[in-house]
Amino acid sequence: MYEHITPPTVGDRITFKAGEPIVPDMPIVPFIRGDGTGVDIWPAAQKVFDAAVAKAYGDARRIVWFKVYAGDEACDKYGQYQYLPEDTLQAIRDFGIAIKGPLTTPIGGGIRSLNVALRQINDLYACVRPCKYYAGTPSPHKTPEKLDVIVYRENTEDIYLGIEWREGSEGGTKLIQFLNDTLIPSTPEHGKKQIRLDSGIGIKPISKTGSQRLVRRAIQHALRLPKEKQQVTLVHKGNIMKYTEGAFRDWGYELATSEFRAECVTERESWVLDNQAAQPDLSVEDNARKIEPGYDALTPEKKAEICEEVEGILAAIGDTHGQGQWKEKVMVNDRIADSIFQQIQTRPDEYSILATMNLNGDYLSDAAAAIVGGLGMGPGANIGDSCAIFEATHGTAPKHAGLDRINPGSVILSGVMMLEFMGWQEAADLIKVGIGAAISNREVTYDLARLMEPPVNQPLKCSAFADAIIQHFGG
Repeated sequence: MYEHITPPTVGDRITFKAGEPIVPDMPIVPFIRGDGTGVDIWPAAQKVFDAAVAKAYGDARRIVWFKVYAGDEACDKYGQYQYLPEDTLQAIRDFGIAIKGPLTTPIGGGIRSLNVALRQINDLYACVRPCKYYAGTPSPHKTPEKLDVIVYRENTEDIYLGIEWREGSEGGTKLIQFLNDTLIPSTPEHGKKQIRLDSGIGIKPISKTGSQRLVRRAIQHALRLPKEKQQVTLVHKGNIMKYTEGAFRDWGYELATSEFRAECVTERESWVLDNQAAQPDLSVEDNARKIEPGYDALTPEKKAEICEEVEGILAAIGDTHGQGQWKEKVMVNDRIADSIFQQIQTRPDEYSILATMNLNGDYLSDAAAAIVGGLGMGPGANIGDSCAIFEATHGTAPKHAGLDRINPGSVILSGVMMLEFMGWQEAADLIKVGIGAAISNREVTYDLARLMEPPVNQPLKCSAFADAIIQHFGG
């Protein structure tokens, strides 16, 4: 079945049903060590995972690790430019869940990014990035503890799909000429726009299918959270890109108010319902006036449209969501992308789950991670309906490789996400307690140590940080 790897002889496969994993007590989990500092952080992380599972479940559960290869290590084993061998892809398909360290950007060989390739090949459409503060972690923010968000980033579309033409290329020149001469003039809303002939061209596809399956997972996650955290914010630049980013927002609302009608309310619906609850005799027009700024200056057609919206809300969900009942539902709202960047800093406690397209999610998740301690403390997961890969979110940092000094926090917290996804919450909670206690006790690696006040004079090695986490499991 495989060319250069052999699966363990004990353990069982993780399978999926309706997009959710079915996990045996002894699952086989492929792992990719990672390039650069992967040589240090993976052994540290694996030690923490095994200790947590053993403490939580004794002999009743165990992860059986299966080493597979990607990146530079794969080239060493499979040959030049074999950054992502079929063995590895097949193992991930066969065993359902995998975890990996950081991977290098390939030189030659035709793969732009191994991380992107793994996501697209396995249709891992949801990139999930929790950003939560652990007490004592140095942060540039005054109140980092207020931020506790989970970014759900669409993984397979948008600019990251990689459909581009270089400036001056034959394909790019033909496309620009076709747009300038045929498509743009035939679409009145584009006016007299023209694309400069010396432009590079990229295609930004946003589909209803891709958008709604991402938002579906985000809402399903929100339903598992405590009531006060049950909120999904659709992040977009739909005020400018109406048919891509604006469509993402609209399709998100459509899903929430159809498939999750009993469980969800939109922010705008809540305004209408609260207005009516406060003033039972309020007219439809006065309710519309309250929810729409500048209502009286609108055209008669636009006024009628908003009144129709108010009537529709009250008729559809007045009985089930009115009189404050909506407060027990998942709140679905939306924010413009540039606005949410500043709001996670100025009003971080107002947000819970952020559902975004690919590029916006990339920026936003890194910005949120910076508030709570940086990418060294930022976990990540890529999840589809029949597969999931959990990963460190930082780079390979080759100059630090083999020095046993790098922070393994990202891959360890990614393992926490993996354990939670598997339903092994007790083991996941032990690791979170251990990390929190180690940081609070100032037992940290150099990257955190140098930023603490006062600085920690003797930071821990990577392996020693893992030991400190285990020692703080408690009990």
